[in-house]
Amino acid sequence: MGGDDARLRAVVSLAQSMAAAYTPRDSWRAAALRACEALDGSFAALSVWERDRGRLRVLVNAGERAEGEEEFPEDEAYPVHQFPEITEFLHERWAGGGEPDAWVETADGTPSDGAPARGARPFCHQRVAALRRRGRGCCVVAPIVLHGRAWGELYVARSAAQPVFGRDDVDFATVLAAVVAAGIAQTERLEEVRKLAFTDPLTGLANRRAVDIRLDEAVERHRADGVVVSLVVCDLNGLKAVNDTHGHAVGDRLLERFGSVLSLCGAMLPGALAARLGGDEFCLLTLGPDADDVVRVATELCERAAVLELGDGVACGVASSGDPIGPLHSARRLFRLADAAQYRAKAARSAKPVVAGRDGEVIRLADSPPKSAHDRRRLRGNRP
Repeated sequence: MGGDDARLRAVVSLAQSMAAAYTPRDSWRAAALRACEALDGSFAALSVWERDRGRLRVLVNAGERAEGEEEFPEDEAYPVHQFPEITEFLHERWAGGGEPDAWVETADGTPSDGAPARGARPFCHQRVAALRRRGRGCCVVAPIVLHGRAWGELYVARSAAQPVFGRDDVDFATVLAAVVAAGIAQTERLEEVRKLAFTDPLTGLANRRAVDIRLDEAVERHRADGVVVSLVVCDLNGLKAVNDTHGHAVGDRLLERFGSVLSLCGAMLPGALAARLGGDEFCLLTLGPDADDVVRVATELCERAAVLELGDGVACGVASSGDPIGPLHSARRLFRLADAAQYRAKAARSAKPVVAGRDGEVIRLADSPPKSAHDRRRLRGNRP
């Protein structure tokens, strides 16, 4: 019973570790590490089957990695046609109603005692060669099935000095793969929830919540390391007239079209976050690019917005720590500066962005209290 209890604890540990993971990468790492421990392995990997590309792509390598093996490889992938047992499982056995069982490969290319019979299925010479090349003695491979379809595989290896996996190990690997599949399904659901929580449903851009979080982080980076942080705030002109004249469906298409333009321009600035704040208000947030590059892209954004079929261009304000705007103690102040610049651009019907620190009125407007409900009504006192 001691061995059964240990394996039960290992299953619970695997499930809990994946459930506690915050990101997909954390979940993959937890799956590989816990499966490696459960099977007394020295190394483990988790791979996904990319059907459209006909390959297995490695998501994570965990444990004692060999030279050249990265924890989260960018381009480690294997064409499935090179792996007879994978091809058979993915395209024949599972499609024909077979069960997802695991199997063993050994460095000397011979079956292990107690491992399931492979029938006429040939050993995978690529896996054998990889075991030898990396100084490993054997591996157990367990297919992962998700939503009734082959999703990928769990791979656990032992060093040449360890005993070869036996039948009990193979059966247990199949159980672990099922637990991993459940964890992956949960991670996918959580990612979908997070996506909905931080994405504007109409345009597909980031939403206000995402901007608030990223802006706080960016200002902290600026205060710690002096990295330039910039914010471009835009107000799409003429949306109300479009809604009143053509209907809200057409207005929504204008918002979507401008969202695409904003995304295109944002891609010109490395790491920029393009977002819809709500209604007709949008923004770009950057960390790293200098102020002149941000102003150049904001200028192009204005030019592209001006030639959209509907609407009346965009009012655009820019605030950057790369300009003389004074100390940046909080995200709130950067937002107020960008908003004040946008307010100035709208009031002047400017075809170009107004830039805080390059327009003397903007800083005064942002830092002084509003005189009336109509004065600087667009400055958001509730921004973080």
